[in-house]
Amino acid sequence: MTLNEAQHIIGRLRQEIARHNRLYHEEDQPEISDAAYDQLVQELVRLEEQFPQLQAELSPVGQVGGRPNKGLGTVAFDRPVLSLGNLHDSQEVEDFYRKTAEALGTKELSLCAELKIDGLSIVVTYVEGILTLGATRGDGIQGEDVTANLAMIASIPPQLKEPVSVELRGEVYMPRSTFSRLNQERMAQGQALFANPRNAAAGSLRQLDPTVTGKRHLAAFFYEIRQGTEELGIIRQSQALQTMDQWGLPVESHWSLCENLQDVYAYIEHWERSRRDLDFDTDGLVLKVENLAVHEVLGHTQKAPRWAMAYKFPPEEVLTQIREIMVSVGRTGVLTPTALLDPVLVSGTTVSRASLHNWDIIAERDVRIGDFVYVRKAGEIIPEVVRVELSLREEGLAPYLPPSRCPQCGSAVVRMDGESAYRCTGGMGCPAQLRESIIHFASRDAMDIDGLGEKTVDVLLDQELIHTVADIYRLRQEDLLKLPRFGEVLAGNLLAGIAQSRHRSLSRLLYGLGIRFVGERVAAILAQHFGSMDHLLEASPEQLRSIPDIGDRIAKSVADFLAQPVNRQVIAELKELGINSQETTSTATEGPLLNRSVVLTGTFLHWTRKQAEQMVVALGGRVVSSVSSKTSLVIYGADPGSKLTKAQGLQLNIMNEQEFLEWLANQQGKPQQVEARNE
Repeated sequence: MTLNEAQHIIGRLRQEIARHNRLYHEEDQPEISDAAYDQLVQELVRLEEQFPQLQAELSPVGQVGGRPNKGLGTVAFDRPVLSLGNLHDSQEVEDFYRKTAEALGTKELSLCAELKIDGLSIVVTYVEGILTLGATRGDGIQGEDVTANLAMIASIPPQLKEPVSVELRGEVYMPRSTFSRLNQERMAQGQALFANPRNAAAGSLRQLDPTVTGKRHLAAFFYEIRQGTEELGIIRQSQALQTMDQWGLPVESHWSLCENLQDVYAYIEHWERSRRDLDFDTDGLVLKVENLAVHEVLGHTQKAPRWAMAYKFPPEEVLTQIREIMVSVGRTGVLTPTALLDPVLVSGTTVSRASLHNWDIIAERDVRIGDFVYVRKAGEIIPEVVRVELSLREEGLAPYLPPSRCPQCGSAVVRMDGESAYRCTGGMGCPAQLRESIIHFASRDAMDIDGLGEKTVDVLLDQELIHTVADIYRLRQEDLLKLPRFGEVLAGNLLAGIAQSRHRSLSRLLYGLGIRFVGERVAAILAQHFGSMDHLLEASPEQLRSIPDIGDRIAKSVADFLAQPVNRQVIAELKELGINSQETTSTATEGPLLNRSVVLTGTFLHWTRKQAEQMVVALGGRVVSSVSSKTSLVIYGADPGSKLTKAQGLQLNIMNEQEFLEWLANQQGKPQQVEARNE
């Protein structure tokens, strides 16, 4: 494999892993199993080790959890709240046991085995026995302040039986019985159902209104004393569990002290059979070194401790028959196949459809309509087809091939080199892409049209009031008043939101158009470089490729999008309707970072990455992604990685986050030179 090929594959893996991290930790909507996720991470680790020059500090390999919800307050942790590495079979369990024992210079190793609760991780502080602070894990550096919400959970005591000061870690979950009752109530009220207990627990705990949390009847288990064990004379994990129980905290009671590897296998075997008898979801178990004193000796990686691992249970597999294969079309035109099944009970719920992921999977597993297949829930959540039972295949079943025409609009379907996805070429002229495109166009980080959410978009499409995003700006009050549930106030609010969006910057318009590979940062780069939509429309692929941080893939995607007549027509209509097509932030003429290229690296305590980028731009600077001899300044946070190392080697100006804050405080709004230290 060449360096360029590896760079392309690593880039795709990082994007995909980051997307799954966001879906799992921030949106509570995972799409793939833990095992499938682990395979992606393992492949990325392998390639980064093979090509160390392509390693990056923002690689998702070293990231923990997701970003905190800014709607809640934030809590900064004194030390990182780590996740766990995963084991999937007996060989991996044996390897972990053997390597850990060898690291400690022993042959036999005592492990405390505990059930792994499938919920939302929390960190809770008690001061002199009183509950004072509670947070979600967030990204491991800082989490969401959910103290008031945790106080609404009956199983979490506001006061311990002893006046101890400790920091604890636990898991908030929704019992299965509660989950079933809650979904029955939501069904009766016509509300959307929760997908599974974990999503329900995560959504319930992160409510801005604690009374909503209280009504969801959540529960919790505690399993780790993060700070305070030495002062209390606690030297073993089993002792920590017993002590927390004595304090009045809920502790999952089925833990076991395993004195050897055979004990571990017996514990695994028992709970693989018996976990369905519990009133909570568990997707595995956790093996922890019993002796707390050696935890510091074993240490941890950037993401996970070396003294503990999670063993993941294999998902339950059930046989059923495929009746049809449905093809859906997403916002970017990707065709996604889904198997429609004879309904079957899988992991406690009835499944009638299952993901086939992509066309390579269909070809690799030779899935055909009419086949009998084994289905499982990926990560106990998303049903997927695992394999075909060929012994039951009837003669004459034809191989299932991807359609040559889009099932929604009839446009040609193409497959790009190096991709597994097939795409509709209809663009905004495709009804399926149109719905998702309008929702994206109106989203907060794009055109931010207040009042234009998914339900309103569906109503407008059903009534045929919009056919492209340009039609949003043709809506009139008399049109809206004819719609279900629309009165003068709602119609007026929507029209006001639409009017305000006319003045958004070109960068937000470009992001809102949904061009493939063009996120917020790339949209800002394009807008600042060209200054207007007219100049961008005239740009050749060569001109696009010449822009710093715009590679061949992005340049081709932008050029292809702008070359499609339907897209150019929509852009022209938007301009005629008075939508701003100039980059309002591209004309900065002053600021202490004027004309300076700035690299941001690491995790910041005081800002999100987006906020930091906006701050640099507001100060006149330009954010770039890579360090070079032309870089003016490198600002770094926690775990900065290779970019800081390279900047030090080039003797560039660098500041850590605190130094940058102090420098900002001294600027008083005056354009000045950057004075940073060299290392």
